[in-house]
Amino acid sequence: MYLSGRRFGARKFAQNFSEEEIAGAIAYAHARGVRVYVTVNTLIHDRELPEALAYLVRLYAAGADAVLVQDAGLAALAKEIVPDLVLHASTQLTIHNAEGVRWAHTMGFSRVVLARELPLHEVEAIARATSDTGVGLEVFAHGALCYSYSGQCLLSSVIGGRSGNRGMCAQPCRKPYALVTAQTDRYGRPVDPKDMPVPGQYLLSPKDLCTYRDIPKLVDSTVAALKIEGRMKSAEYVAIVVSTYRRALDAAAAGTFVSDENEIRDLALAFNRGFTRGYLFGDKKGKIMARDRPDNRGVLIGTVIRYDPIKRVAIICPDKPVTLRPGDGFLFSLPKSPEKEWGFSLNTEPVILPEGIALFVPRPAEKGEQVCLTSSIDLLAGARQIVKQENPLLHHPVPAALAAAVSPDGDLTLTGILYPPGKAPVVISAAGELRLEPAKTRPLTREQLAGQLEKTGGTPFVLSDLALEYDGTRFAPVREINRVRREFFARAEAALVAASRPGEKAVKDAERRLDRWRTGKTAPISTERAGRTPEIILWADNLEAIEAGVQAGAGTICYEPCGKGTEPELAAAIDSALDLCKAQDTRLIWKLPRITREAEIMLIRQVLPRLYAAGLRTCMADNPGAAIAVADAVPGMELAGSIGLNVFNAETARAFGTLPFTLLTLSPELSATEIEDLAHAHGEGPALAVFAQGNLEAMVTGDCLISPLERCHGGTGPCSKGRWYGIRDGTGHLLPVRTDSTCQGHIFNAAETCLVAAVPDLVRQGIRGFVIDARGRTAAYAGEMVGIYREAIAMALPGSTGSNVAALRERAKAIALGGITAGHYQRGLTGE
Repeated sequence: MYLSGRRFGARKFAQNFSEEEIAGAIAYAHARGVRVYVTVNTLIHDRELPEALAYLVRLYAAGADAVLVQDAGLAALAKEIVPDLVLHASTQLTIHNAEGVRWAHTMGFSRVVLARELPLHEVEAIARATSDTGVGLEVFAHGALCYSYSGQCLLSSVIGGRSGNRGMCAQPCRKPYALVTAQTDRYGRPVDPKDMPVPGQYLLSPKDLCTYRDIPKLVDSTVAALKIEGRMKSAEYVAIVVSTYRRALDAAAAGTFVSDENEIRDLALAFNRGFTRGYLFGDKKGKIMARDRPDNRGVLIGTVIRYDPIKRVAIICPDKPVTLRPGDGFLFSLPKSPEKEWGFSLNTEPVILPEGIALFVPRPAEKGEQVCLTSSIDLLAGARQIVKQENPLLHHPVPAALAAAVSPDGDLTLTGILYPPGKAPVVISAAGELRLEPAKTRPLTREQLAGQLEKTGGTPFVLSDLALEYDGTRFAPVREINRVRREFFARAEAALVAASRPGEKAVKDAERRLDRWRTGKTAPISTERAGRTPEIILWADNLEAIEAGVQAGAGTICYEPCGKGTEPELAAAIDSALDLCKAQDTRLIWKLPRITREAEIMLIRQVLPRLYAAGLRTCMADNPGAAIAVADAVPGMELAGSIGLNVFNAETARAFGTLPFTLLTLSPELSATEIEDLAHAHGEGPALAVFAQGNLEAMVTGDCLISPLERCHGGTGPCSKGRWYGIRDGTGHLLPVRTDSTCQGHIFNAAETCLVAAVPDLVRQGIRGFVIDARGRTAAYAGEMVGIYREAIAMALPGSTGSNVAALRERAKAIALGGITAGHYQRGLTGE
């Protein structure tokens, strides 16, 4: 069971637990043999690290079975300060390859929640490749899906300042958008964009995941755990969904599972946006998306065949037998006009007629309207029974073996062995609390004593074995035997709770390590790093932009070849880029795909030795798995870290410094003050860069918005056609959209980040790299923007007399796409 505290959890606006409530929930669960994992799965600022670590120590002391973590720096510190605290890698870490799991193992994670975009065969391949690590793999089985790879979504952040990485996602993916296309001007900006016909206006809204029918495949797989998304849902929803999957898992384990349409109906009634089997079981494109509407759909029960305006009654022809009651919720809609849907709760008894079911409705209904049941009084009543633990079929009590002995003096001794699932047995004993007296008339028989001791009703236990030593010659009141039994099992509950908590010495040791870290955590910027000359780092996806950037004076080119899906094509493209860079002694970095699944990892391993021989010396990675693959393929290759690594604090920079990173790009969600804090605490280590200019990549997704309308696979997509694609939001802003050679979609912020005015301050803070993202843009944009930032850096150097950064900002604005913004650098995140 996962739960969250009121800080550092990825659902800040949920009704989360206080620390006292967490401790109580852990004790309650442990007494019933249930494990509790606490989510600490947001990115952490440098200023928050001391409190976050103290929180981990308190969770450790409370007996949390594991904590779910996103922040790599926090995980690294937890390994040092609370080494016995079990760590699970959140899906927010975007681990999607075997190399990523291996990295997680080195970081101290014992379980990884994989990205939801992986099909089961890739999950199985990852499990086989990492079986020696002992890391368990967890996958999502039911509930809401994110449109973007988790941990890689900045859309809520850039639109309204509410960061999903900080637990404040505003779910802009559930809003309407229009798909547009255009030709481009000399800077790669759209000219006269036109709407494209698409099925539905909720382009980024996925269906809900439901793997119920596939439970036997998951049981037979190497998956260690299934995750049900139940946060910000009602207790009734959780009861219905969890109990349904519990029954399915038990049946599948017993070999008796048969998919039950009534169970699926209950899951749909609990909540659904339409169900998909997800990427896990092969659903893609249209099958995974709910583009017609983003909210609860309920269960289709029939169609309106007639409406009586006088009686205000709609006659429904049901598709199948259905029982309706007052209090049930309904949704009426026309398939071709979903925007006209309407709903209500029934407050009268339905009438069964020969032609259908008559419902009194609050407004006129049209013939042909589809009728969905969105909530059921009967289902809610069943859910409440589950919550009250009135369904014995759903109980999974803790097995207990009991040994009872009556001594020659009549003293009753009880000794029990408790077997909590997945944990070591716990032994408990009690003696001398009841003396059986010699019987004067009718002695207590052995069978009678055993019958009283076997009762476990009202406790979390089930008796698996009873061994009784008693000669049947003594007597005690039944109420006294029951008292002893109740007290024994109460102690058993307490023993389970105590056995799950660390000893006092272990907690004190963790507190001492935390105090030592607090004392020595500050470190000044090293003089060696502060003395390095700042450079411009140009991201480009075409050779023309590279050539322009080199000529304009970019110190480093990060080349992400667009549409180069085969080894010969890729090698040829990077060879050409190397030639362009060598002419001006410019460093070339191969910018790897942001998502590197098994096929991309194989390609990296195949082509990298040949590229290293040709002169390539650095690769840029957005995920630790890609970094591990590079280090394994060519041990001498250096690494640069991109924004996908979510470097949010100095400890994360230190953690990635254990790999051959020479450069790390900081999270674009950091403010000026937070960058200064990080740079000050960073000390020795890789050089730090900031995303300074360009339309910030706000989403990377397994869905391709363009593929239903255009051929975009294998290098024939929009990035090689010269056309521009985007989505228009409700305010009229255009967000650029691009696809890559693997049909992953990429959505960018409507306005360009522009930090040219902040260059002097950033240089003083120790920032040594300024990223300009010219991907999807032209040579004119790349060359001119590099020139603007060269002037800004020159102004920031000692001895410079220039100070007109405002003019540089205006020049950048003139060629930007969608205007410019200082973004989070200036205003920070909402709620910080």
